[in-house]
Amino acid sequence: MPFPFDITATEVRARTGVLKTPRGDIRTPAFMPVGTAATVKAMTVDQVAQTGADIILGNTYHLMLRPGLERMERLGGLHKFMGWTRPILTDSGGFQVMSLAGISKVKEEAVTFASHIDGSKYVLSPERSIEIQADRIGADISMQLDQCVSWPAEEPAARAAMELSARWGARSKAAFGTRETQALFGIQQGSTFENLRRESSDRLIETGFDGYAIGGLAVGEGHQAMCEVLDYAPEMLPADRPRYLMGVGKPVDLVEAVWRGVDMFDCVLPTRAGRHGQAWTWAGPINLKNARFAEDQDPLEPDVPCPASQDYSKAYLHHLVRADEILGKVLLSWHNIAFFQALTAAMREAIAHGRFEAFRRDFHARHTSNNQH
Repeated sequence: MPFPFDITATEVRARTGVLKTPRGDIRTPAFMPVGTAATVKAMTVDQVAQTGADIILGNTYHLMLRPGLERMERLGGLHKFMGWTRPILTDSGGFQVMSLAGISKVKEEAVTFASHIDGSKYVLSPERSIEIQADRIGADISMQLDQCVSWPAEEPAARAAMELSARWGARSKAAFGTRETQALFGIQQGSTFENLRRESSDRLIETGFDGYAIGGLAVGEGHQAMCEVLDYAPEMLPADRPRYLMGVGKPVDLVEAVWRGVDMFDCVLPTRAGRHGQAWTWAGPINLKNARFAEDQDPLEPDVPCPASQDYSKAYLHHLVRADEILGKVLLSWHNIAFFQALTAAMREAIAHGRFEAFRRDFHARHTSNNQH
């Protein structure tokens, strides 16, 4: 295994530890800000690092369309291109192809799709996805190409996608081979069907990956259904390797997933919410467009170690959001990423001290009683 994973403490199913990579340690539970097109939207890499993020996510689909992979490689890979020196995980491009591309056709060999930018045709196979992620982008962690079904899914469709993903996982692994300084994660599929998740896990373990993702959630099933899948899905994956829940989520989703044994997360929520005037706090989300903040001189969240959280009044942020000033989007994105990092740091500490059950209970009490939209 190229990246040692040292689990330092557990509490029931929750774990905290360190995934060690040549570009730096990833402390788990870890939240990965999404840097879709070689940027965490509205933030500099220094700001992202300041929040405590150990790793960010890049999107294969967006980068292959723009600036293009040959150019990316000529410019020295994604780390050098965007100036981020810490680890990067890339998704395989499969999810965006299913959701964004104008026309996509999935066959055994590959998925063919038209660019949502200019309509030009692309072919993405498991082998091509690995070449893009590991060789051209230079990702520290690459993801297998998979097929994610939308929700709700009938069992035959979910089974077909899971089986195709398992075959593509084996092909991704064969293309990736064994590397000293890069890792490859497989992706468990199966929608909300426990038997399919079990079969998917068995096939992934047979192939053998450096880490394992739980895919096919955060596609509209809702918090309750997601938790029901997470009651069993993480336990099907090897306990000694990192478990990554893709595309999740809200703070309450993170807390519940960590409680069920998940180690890594990514989501566009903090920056997307920030660009729309929403800030996440320990008491839940608040909308800075709301008139009640017009003369509120308190900072957003004095307990979050970030200038955007501590140094600006809600009144000023309200003004920036109402005036549609760029700085409003910058500061709220920065604060939200910092809040998500503070949340994962608090979970790591709680698990290390055997207090996570109390933390979870307290989090729910604060979040549900003060939920302001």
